[in-house]
Amino acid sequence: MSEIGTIFLEDLTPGLSRSITKVIGEAEVQKFAEVSEDRNPVHLDEAAAAASIFKGRVAHGMLSASLFSALLGERLPGHGTIYLAQNLKFTAPVRIGDEVTATVTVRNVDQAKGRVGLDCIARVGDTVVIKGDATVLAPRRG
Repeated sequence: MSEIGTIFLEDLTPGLSRSITKVIGEAEVQKFAEVSEDRNPVHLDEAAAAASIFKGRVAHGMLSASLFSALLGERLPGHGTIYLAQNLKFTAPVRIGDEVTATVTVRNVDQAKGRVGLDCIARVGDTVVIKGDATVLAPRRG
Protein backbone atom coordinates (compact mmCIF):
# COMPACT_ATOMS: atom_id res chain seq x y z
CA MET A 1 0.00 0.00 0.00
CA SER A 2 1.34 3.42 -0.93
CA GLU A 3 1.73 5.82 1.97
CA ILE A 4 0.63 8.70 -0.25
CA GLY A 5 -3.13 9.19 -0.56
CA THR A 6 -6.00 8.95 1.87
CA ILE A 7 -6.85 6.85 4.88
CA PHE A 8 -10.53 7.55 5.49
CA LEU A 9 -11.94 8.40 8.91
CA GLU A 10 -13.69 5.03 9.05
CA ASP A 11 -10.33 3.23 8.73
CA LEU A 12 -8.34 5.24 11.28
CA THR A 13 -7.43 3.57 14.56
CA PRO A 14 -5.33 4.70 17.53
CA GLY A 15 -1.68 3.78 17.10
CA LEU A 16 -1.65 4.08 13.31
CA SER A 17 1.36 6.18 12.30
CA ARG A 18 3.30 7.49 9.33
CA SER A 19 6.74 9.11 9.06
CA ILE A 20 8.70 11.23 6.64
CA THR A 21 12.45 11.91 6.60
CA LYS A 22 14.11 14.93 5.03
CA VAL A 23 17.55 16.50 5.12
CA ILE A 24 17.19 20.17 6.03
CA GLY A 25 19.95 21.64 3.88
CA GLU A 26 21.13 25.06 2.84
CA ALA A 27 18.69 25.26 -0.08
CA GLU A 28 15.69 24.46 2.13
CA VAL A 29 16.70 27.11 4.68
CA GLN A 30 17.18 29.74 1.97
CA LYS A 31 13.86 28.93 0.29
CA PHE A 32 11.99 28.90 3.61
CA ALA A 33 13.48 32.29 4.55
CA GLU A 34 12.25 33.67 1.24
CA VAL A 35 8.76 32.17 1.42
CA SER A 36 8.18 32.88 5.12
CA GLU A 37 10.02 36.23 5.11
CA ASP A 38 11.77 35.08 8.31
CA ARG A 39 15.33 36.23 7.71
CA ASN A 40 16.51 36.01 11.31
CA PRO A 41 20.34 36.01 11.18
CA VAL A 42 20.48 32.91 13.38
CA HIS A 43 19.28 31.03 10.28
CA LEU A 44 21.24 32.86 7.58
CA ASP A 45 24.38 34.54 8.96
CA GLU A 46 27.16 32.38 10.37
CA ALA A 47 28.82 35.19 12.35
CA ALA A 48 25.56 36.31 13.98
CA ALA A 49 24.56 32.71 14.65
CA ALA A 50 27.96 31.94 16.22
CA ALA A 51 27.25 34.65 18.80
CA SER A 52 23.81 33.15 19.62
CA ILE A 53 22.92 30.52 22.20
CA PHE A 54 23.16 27.95 19.37
CA LYS A 55 26.83 28.78 18.59
CA GLY A 56 26.09 28.33 14.89
CA ARG A 57 23.35 28.46 12.29
CA VAL A 58 20.14 26.56 12.83
CA ALA A 59 17.18 25.87 10.58
CA HIS A 60 13.86 27.61 11.16
CA GLY A 61 11.81 25.61 13.65
CA MET A 62 8.74 25.93 11.47
CA LEU A 63 10.64 24.49 8.50
CA SER A 64 11.06 21.19 10.34
CA ALA A 65 7.53 21.49 11.75
CA SER A 66 6.17 21.79 8.20
CA LEU A 67 6.92 18.08 7.81
CA PHE A 68 3.86 17.47 10.01
CA SER A 69 1.74 19.31 7.45
CA ALA A 70 3.18 17.11 4.71
CA LEU A 71 2.33 13.99 6.69
CA LEU A 72 -1.21 15.07 7.54
CA GLY A 73 -2.01 16.25 4.02
CA GLU A 74 -0.34 13.43 2.11
CA ARG A 75 -0.12 10.32 4.30
CA LEU A 76 -2.23 10.29 7.49
CA PRO A 77 -5.10 10.91 7.06
CA GLY A 78 -3.97 12.27 3.69
CA HIS A 79 -5.68 13.95 0.78
CA GLY A 80 -8.77 15.90 1.87
CA THR A 81 -7.59 16.43 5.45
CA ILE A 82 -8.42 19.79 7.04
CA TYR A 83 -6.02 21.14 9.70
CA LEU A 84 -7.85 22.43 12.79
CA ALA A 85 -5.10 22.85 15.40
CA GLN A 86 -1.41 22.27 16.05
CA ASN A 87 0.55 22.53 19.30
CA LEU A 88 4.33 22.35 19.16
CA LYS A 89 7.24 22.47 21.56
CA PHE A 90 10.72 22.95 20.09
CA THR A 91 13.09 20.95 22.28
CA ALA A 92 16.41 21.04 20.37
CA PRO A 93 17.80 22.88 17.35
CA VAL A 94 17.99 21.47 13.85
CA ARG A 95 21.32 22.33 12.25
CA ILE A 96 21.91 22.86 8.55
CA GLY A 97 22.40 19.42 7.01
CA ASP A 98 20.54 17.49 9.73
CA GLU A 99 18.24 14.66 8.71
CA VAL A 100 14.85 15.11 10.40
CA THR A 101 12.33 12.31 10.78
CA ALA A 102 8.80 13.49 11.61
CA THR A 103 6.12 11.07 12.76
CA VAL A 104 2.40 11.47 13.36
CA THR A 105 0.47 8.85 15.32
CA VAL A 106 -3.31 8.65 15.73
CA ARG A 107 -4.17 9.24 19.39
CA ASN A 108 -7.97 9.26 19.13
CA VAL A 109 -10.76 9.26 16.57
CA ASP A 110 -14.15 10.96 17.02
CA GLN A 111 -16.30 9.31 14.36
CA ALA A 112 -19.33 11.52 15.09
CA LYS A 113 -17.45 14.81 14.59
CA GLY A 114 -14.95 13.50 12.03
CA ARG A 115 -12.06 14.71 14.18
CA VAL A 116 -8.77 12.96 14.71
CA GLY A 117 -6.18 13.74 17.39
CA LEU A 118 -2.59 12.91 16.53
CA ASP A 119 0.68 12.96 18.44
CA CYS A 120 3.52 14.62 16.53
CA ILE A 121 7.23 14.08 17.11
CA ALA A 122 10.32 14.98 15.11
CA ARG A 123 13.80 13.62 15.72
CA VAL A 124 17.34 14.12 14.52
CA GLY A 125 18.83 10.73 15.26
CA ASP A 126 17.73 9.88 18.80
CA THR A 127 17.23 13.54 19.78
CA VAL A 128 13.67 14.81 19.92
CA VAL A 129 13.65 18.25 18.28
CA ILE A 130 9.88 18.90 18.20
CA LYS A 131 6.97 17.33 20.03
CA GLY A 132 3.31 18.20 20.07
CA ASP A 133 -0.09 17.26 18.78
CA ALA A 134 -2.54 18.09 16.02
CA THR A 135 -6.27 17.95 15.45
CA VAL A 136 -7.67 17.45 11.96
CA LEU A 137 -10.90 16.75 10.17
CA ALA A 138 -10.41 13.52 8.27
CA PRO A 139 -12.14 12.78 4.97
CA ARG A 140 -14.99 10.28 5.09
CA ARG A 141 -15.50 7.50 2.63
CA GLY A 142 -19.05 8.60 1.74
